[in-house]
Amino acid sequence: MGATERAPALPYFYGAQSGQFAFYRIPKALFSEPCFSGLSTDAKLLYGLMLDRLQLSIKNGWVDEHGRAYIYYKLENIQKDLGCADKKATCLLAELDAKYGLIERRRLGQGKPTVIYVKNFAGVFESERYKNRQNNESETVKTTSPDSLYLRTNNTEESKNKDSETESIYLSGKDADEMESYGFYRDFFYKQLEFGALLLDYPYENEFLYEILSLLIETACSKKKMIRICGEEKPSQVVRSQLMKLNAEHIRYVMHCMKENTSKVRNIKQYLLAALYNAPMTIHSYYGTAVRHDLYGGPE
Repeated sequence: MGATERAPALPYFYGAQSGQFAFYRIPKALFSEPCFSGLSTDAKLLYGLMLDRLQLSIKNGWVDEHGRAYIYYKLENIQKDLGCADKKATCLLAELDAKYGLIERRRLGQGKPTVIYVKNFAGVFESERYKNRQNNESETVKTTSPDSLYLRTNNTEESKNKDSETESIYLSGKDADEMESYGFYRDFFYKQLEFGALLLDYPYENEFLYEILSLLIETACSKKKMIRICGEEKPSQVVRSQLMKLNAEHIRYVMHCMKENTSKVRNIKQYLLAALYNAPMTIHSYYGTAVRHDLYGGPE
């Protein structure tokens, strides 16, 4: 483009039009957490590219004997994607692996390609924050007002909805411990599910996504000893543990299954809870069957 030429005028975005693009998702924590302040921007971008490949691996059923998903990402592919030389691509892999532990590379044997395990650090941060919060309170605060407890939750989405009718109905009458639990689980699921990215990916189904988030928080905070799943009473601790394994890919899978279901559902809340509970156990077999069908064909 010559010096006198100008770039064409581009249109503005209106409404939810930004959802028309495909995005690489880079966790916000890589930019906001102090422990990642030394991680290079290129390494953060590479981690985002690996997360994108991880979704395809899960769909294709690329998991080891322990159920851990892995990816294939050759050095030449990294060079091509990032537009860098061999030396820099090698340094970025070392930065993510040896220096920060965000990935783990393993050789499967002579003549076989190296696989990469992309590490999930979200749950670790939430656990540590919760422990630190409890330690700080035990040392400095004996009596805490409900308002101050509420302010510990996510200071963007939560504070924006603080005065909403739904929030006040849910929290009214709760003691401090229950409010603390609610704030923790809301923070946890919002980050674990990459909820902000899901809202962008499904601009016309935001209401349904918030229903899923509310159901997860409500179930995790439940004081019941037993929770009914698929007509069977299960210990609430088991249900809570299973739901905390969910990630963004599981939510996409559940939404896809809900769309494919054409039968009438009498109790949508119970049906959705069962789908979320079973998602970590059924997603691999579901996509594995779909891939085999696409590869080898199936009955019309």
